Amino acid sequence: MKQVVLFDIDGTLLLSHGSGRVAMEAALIETFGTPGPGTYRYDGKTDKLIVRETMRAEGFTDEVIDERMSLVLERYLAGLHVALADADRRAYALPGIHEIVREVEAADDLVLGLLTGNVVTGARAKLRAVELEFDRFVVGAFGSDHEDRPQLPPIARDRASALLGYEVPGDRLVIIGDTPADVHCGRGVGARAIAVATGGYTVAQLAEHDPAATFADLTDTARVLEAIRHA
Repeated sequence: MKQVVLFDIDGTLLLSHGSGRVAMEAALIETFGTPGPGTYRYDGKTDKLIVRETMRAEGFTDEVIDERMSLVLERYLAGLHVALADADRRAYALPGIHEIVREVEAADDLVLGLLTGNVVTGARAKLRAVELEFDRFVVGAFGSDHEDRPQLPPIARDRASALLGYEVPGDRLVIIGDTPADVHCGRGVGARAIAVATGGYTVAQLAEHDPAATFADLTDTARVLEAIRHA
């Protein structure tokens, strides 16, 4: 039975010099008149949850937020394409990423996928910016599927089951990410998590959340593959 390897995007596969935040804040200002609290952390959140939590903090009701959600995301995506094209904000793949993606993709016992808070169109744009083809990731769950990140692993599991033609148990999911939210989100279905300290958290901070394995980065392809299969 194959293992389904689900990569987060921001802080795990790539860094985009704040392009997502720049685009989201501009969209929030255009739609709500405010970017939300400057201290709010985006990492580990879905795009929709970012909108909801920042605008709740500014006093907007859920009803108003829901009414404007599609519009703010439309404006965000338009701005994201512009931000990613800015030479001063050029996105780059993190160390070892092209190699580990290639090895997972080629392995007979592994399935390459995504699990990210980005809506699908945003995920596609960010991956394209670092020369990772979206369609290589044959299974995925996205912020456009559900606002609540812990709801994404069951979606990914169901899609993997449909792809593979058999029921994939939750413990055959391996989530690779750079935040505590990545580590915790799959526990409801029994997924394992591998943490990588290439985002906003250190190895020590991530290890406190008891992932199956923790890495400073994903450059040691052999060790990462060993952790995927056996940690």
